[in-house]
Amino acid sequence: MNTNPELEATIRSGIPHSARVWNYWIGGKDHYPVDQELGDQVIATYPQTRELALASRAFQARAVQYLARDAGITQFLDIGTGLPVQNSTHEVAQSIQPKARIVYVDNDPLVLAHARALLTSAPDGMTNYVHADMLDAEQVLREAGQTLDMTQPVAVMVLSTLGHVDPQAGIDLTSQYMAGTAAGSYLVLCDTIATPQTLAAQEAYASGDTPPYLVRQPEEILASADGMELVDPGFGSISLWRPNLGDESAEPVDQWGFVARK
Repeated sequence: MNTNPELEATIRSGIPHSARVWNYWIGGKDHYPVDQELGDQVIATYPQTRELALASRAFQARAVQYLARDAGITQFLDIGTGLPVQNSTHEVAQSIQPKARIVYVDNDPLVLAHARALLTSAPDGMTNYVHADMLDAEQVLREAGQTLDMTQPVAVMVLSTLGHVDPQAGIDLTSQYMAGTAAGSYLVLCDTIATPQTLAAQEAYASGDTPPYLVRQPEEILASADGMELVDPGFGSISLWRPNLGDESAEPVDQWGFVARK
């Protein structure tokens, strides 16, 4: 990955970083050797790691397809965006709803450096990027409201992101976001469930001098949907959530999630 020296100093290329490690797992090119080293260390502990990461990306695309095509959603708030990849939220949404508006949120300087790739948009739609800490829901909603009409339904996307905070804080945070949205809005959420294997991966990941990423009990993920209506098929392994034609034989992964309507 090539960056200028000033940016490279900012992004601390000698220390593994979650967005870059994730990028390595899904086959991207925006990572450094130190990220690959930690990524391989986690894979050695938990071989399903790469499959889980790819399943998360595929779930995101299918959820956006459902929301844009079947639920008529034209506004998306993608929190914890990560590095740009193929079939990002705006690409999928605007292929179905050309006038769709998308706001990405992240506070990673590397994501900021790549924000131009996120800001490409269909001619009739709009895409914006908010450089902010996802934990500051008030700021995020305020800045997102400059692009999105918050009096109309919005799909809030929180995918493989809440592990950066403890479970109860994650539940409280999603509640804050959904409280700032209109009736008819949706929450799309997934994260890694706690098993002996994922707990070992959690420990291996923490050994890389990175902030920990905490796996969750299923009920700690589902609690974010309290008071909302789950979209069929409900809550479970994301690889089994409305698989595309030809993918019906997909094997479950230890990443569980849901789409829920406010």
